[in-house]
Amino acid sequence: MNKEDLQKMRHSAEHVLTMAVLKLFPKVKMAMGPATEDGFYFDFDLNGEVISENDFAKIEEEMARIIKADLGFKKEEVEIGEAQEMFAGNEYKEEWISEIENRDEKATIYRTGKEFVDLCAGPHVTSTGKIRAIKLLSIAGAYWRGSEKNKMLTRIYGTAFESKKELDEFLARLVEAKKRDHKKIGKELDLFSFSPLVGPGLPLWSPRGTILRNLLDDFVWELRRARGYEKVEIPHIAKKELYETSGHWEKFKDDLFRLESREGAETALKPMNCPHHAEIFGRKPMSYREMPQRYCNTTMVYRDEQSGELSGLSRVESITQDDAHVFCRMSQVKDEFLKIWDIIDEFYGVFGFELTVNLSLHDPKTPEKYLGGKDDWEKAEGLLRELAKERGVKVREDVGQAAFYGPKMDFIAKDSLGREWQVATIQLDMNMPERFDLACVNEKGERERVVMIHAAIMGSIERFLSVIIEHFAGNFPTWLSPVQVKVLAITDKQALEAGRVYQKLKEEGIRVELDDRSETLGAKIRDAQMMKVPYMIILGQREVEAKKIAVRTREEKDLGQMELVEFIEKIKENNRDRKTKL
Repeated sequence: MNKEDLQKMRHSAEHVLTMAVLKLFPKVKMAMGPATEDGFYFDFDLNGEVISENDFAKIEEEMARIIKADLGFKKEEVEIGEAQEMFAGNEYKEEWISEIENRDEKATIYRTGKEFVDLCAGPHVTSTGKIRAIKLLSIAGAYWRGSEKNKMLTRIYGTAFESKKELDEFLARLVEAKKRDHKKIGKELDLFSFSPLVGPGLPLWSPRGTILRNLLDDFVWELRRARGYEKVEIPHIAKKELYETSGHWEKFKDDLFRLESREGAETALKPMNCPHHAEIFGRKPMSYREMPQRYCNTTMVYRDEQSGELSGLSRVESITQDDAHVFCRMSQVKDEFLKIWDIIDEFYGVFGFELTVNLSLHDPKTPEKYLGGKDDWEKAEGLLRELAKERGVKVREDVGQAAFYGPKMDFIAKDSLGREWQVATIQLDMNMPERFDLACVNEKGERERVVMIHAAIMGSIERFLSVIIEHFAGNFPTWLSPVQVKVLAITDKQALEAGRVYQKLKEEGIRVELDDRSETLGAKIRDAQMMKVPYMIILGQREVEAKKIAVRTREEKDLGQMELVEFIEKIKENNRDRKTKL
């Protein structure tokens, strides 16, 4: 079954879920719910009813009855007045219908047999009998439309697949994904935390988590420095006028954290860095001999997300971007794009990710969503197609997914569980240089408009860490592990030698901890394994007398005795080469 047909089936299963819930719990009001990447969900106002996961078996039984009845799905367009009568008393549907009315459209409904009708644009399968293997997954609270200002509803998640075999495989992956949940592992490994006093979506990074962030950022900087990038720094707030010039204020003013100075000036916490970098480029006249200018800046940006959409590190309000902007001539775009592509391939290759590429284009049917004219967009999109062809990479084109100022290439990584994540992005922008009047003086002494390339390798350090924590299940490669080695003394008699080994490793720049507690060796090993430390050095009397160390890995592999200098070189080589395996 292709992706489109699978989405139709899941959307249809969501209607069947709603039918079953309304049959079993007649006081419930239906709100809304879509098909998702992995299944479907629907939000209900329980209206005094009580539903828990204990009810899933009887809900699934009722869903099975509806599916077996093979009820048809029928699409109809109705006038707004008829829709209002049909859903009178349901404030959620009434709100939805009002929005349809404001767009001067008719309401679209779907009937399922003679028993059920809902506002819906579709598409659906022809009948309920086409729905195959279904499973309800979980239940959670969710604010109406994701806003904490609205009523808390009850969301039921489910999924559907073409066969029971596919469903069982998915459920097995789900169990493994729960074990790898970055929120769970992040707490266990003491990487980050959230404080109700600080606020939701604002992670606090412990020393170990900060090491991870810095190692990743240093790696990206190493790759950029080799290709001529320079670091810049910018403030965390800016005047409203900056974002009016860039076009961000008009489109995203509701997503900004706004501030007002005591003199009445309206400012905002920066939601992105590109307008600041544009002002750095425009600080002085630039000659064609100085082009391109490559600025990079790892810094936080802030977006006022709806609380219901926040999720661990995957969706936060303080976003650390490893951001870069290249200001160049049109004749230099291809070379600059390919350099960034090289960085992306090298960075993600270290983690074992295979990348695919989506070309995100504008939707010509909705020109009001974008800055710039038709010719500029067609020129920019044509250039990106040429680049992909030259690179020998087949891209998938996604119409309507471009940034509002230009087309982009989105790089998709598949993790160890087979899940796909959008990671790096390269964006071509001919609009912002126009809005900020950015130019260089060319060979003829004339002002020549420059082009701007936006490039984020990790995109968001927070989101990237959520991906690799789950990808590695917290078992980071040695070069990336916050603690690379744990030194364990078997008894108190080896404490002095353990301290000497610890100090030597520390002097060599290896991230090491000493466990000289009066605990059993088994307890010390278990603690090190729980913290997923790659290597343990075990010192007993035999090792002290032989002036050697015994080395064990977190996978319980015994590497035997070796010289300390040999082990140090092994770790240093691993750090240099950024090896994935121990």
